[in-house]
Amino acid sequence: MKEETNLRIFGAVPREKAFYFFTSIGNYTGESATSLKEFVEKIKDVNVKSLQFHLYRGDFEKWTLEVLRDEELALEMRKLQRFNLAVDILRSQLYETVSKHLKHLENRMEPI
Repeated sequence: MKEETNLRIFGAVPREKAFYFFTSIGNYTGESATSLKEFVEKIKDVNVKSLQFHLYRGDFEKWTLEVLRDEELALEMRKLQRFNLAVDILRSQLYETVSKHLKHLENRMEPI
């Protein structure tokens, strides 16, 4: 269990399973994330249109569930979708949700 938690936080997934940020279909931002730590950092900087696009399509939920195998975070992403957040609040709420989850995982972590 602890090894799995460590991998979710620090382990990089292969490039083909990375999360690629788009602002719309076919409009790649040039940003991607291969780990949860990298993902939370990208949330701070990526174009907010990309965050809107992916959150409301369910892309974040799907990636955290299928690639990171993090059911708890996927559920939190689904909850955020329901709020239909305004653009100025979306980034901060998304960042807060993911960073809080990351801290929770780090607190459960032990050296391998």
